[in-house]
Amino acid sequence: MNILFTSVGRRTYLVNYFKEALNGEGKIFVANSDVNSPAFLAADECVVSPLIYDDNYISFLLEYCDKNKINAIISLFDIDLPILSKNKKLFEDNGINVIVSDKNVLNICNDKYSTYKFLKENGFNTPKTYLDVEEAKKYLKYPVILKPRWGMGSIGIYKADNNEELEVFYKKLSREIFNTYLKYESSVDIEQSILIQEMIIGQEYGLDIINDLHGNYQNTIVKKKIAMRSGETDCAQTVDNVGLKNIGMNISRKIKHIANLDCDAFIDENGDVYILEMNARFGGGYPFSHLAGVNLPKAIVKWLNKEEVSVDDLLTATSGVRGQKDIQIVRIS
Repeated sequence: MNILFTSVGRRTYLVNYFKEALNGEGKIFVANSDVNSPAFLAADECVVSPLIYDDNYISFLLEYCDKNKINAIISLFDIDLPILSKNKKLFEDNGINVIVSDKNVLNICNDKYSTYKFLKENGFNTPKTYLDVEEAKKYLKYPVILKPRWGMGSIGIYKADNNEELEVFYKKLSREIFNTYLKYESSVDIEQSILIQEMIIGQEYGLDIINDLHGNYQNTIVKKKIAMRSGETDCAQTVDNVGLKNIGMNISRKIKHIANLDCDAFIDENGDVYILEMNARFGGGYPFSHLAGVNLPKAIVKWLNKEEVSVDDLLTATSGVRGQKDIQIVRIS
């Protein structure tokens, strides 16, 4: 079996996890538009691809997959997901399984205002969120959080403590969005591309909500976030929180995503749970689940091979395992 990762970037650890899962029975191919992607060094084969919004992106991938007998594609970048999902049947017609959720799931996850509406409509607690500055001033108490409606990581996140800061940061963020790749998805609704959100004070958690390749719920892995860096979890510990696991199960059954759903949650000082964001892909917090005994890459390989997967053996974490991300430097040739 050969698997291609698109938009692989620095996710070297995922390349290694899947190489271990294949156990020599196939190769890991990786693609990225940046030749300096560190994950290129870990893969069996690598290729520089066109940009995601390039007219030739999909045809390039199809030709590359055909040439290298690729069986499955996994993307690691939010902006890439809708493009692949839109062309999923085209890949399937060519014998290639694209492990991506359908467009409705991706719209809910990538558009954070749609995330807010989905959570409210389905009875999940989530911070109050507005698209209009004047409405936010009227209904929210300071401090508030401003962030791109279509965004990821720590790009363009600001905390405003008063009306003056809210207005300044709103204008600043508007400029930032259109000077980065966030401008592509934000162009869907340029006038309402910024969220103003109630700030929740409490303990943050990360959830890996795992479904199989048909959207059937398998398990939820809960991690207590201990430290963050550039919008990603830097240090975390697996915990056995039944309440959060049940919320993960309920989210899964409502949204029916494929494989992993990376989800952020807070428990405030009163013990109330708030769901903030969802990403329909492997998130930066997955390595902490893997460290604790979860092996979603191996489960995915088994599902692709039409084999049974034991949740107890592959998709259950040992509680109390703490991990810290390390920094290494690699030489790019």
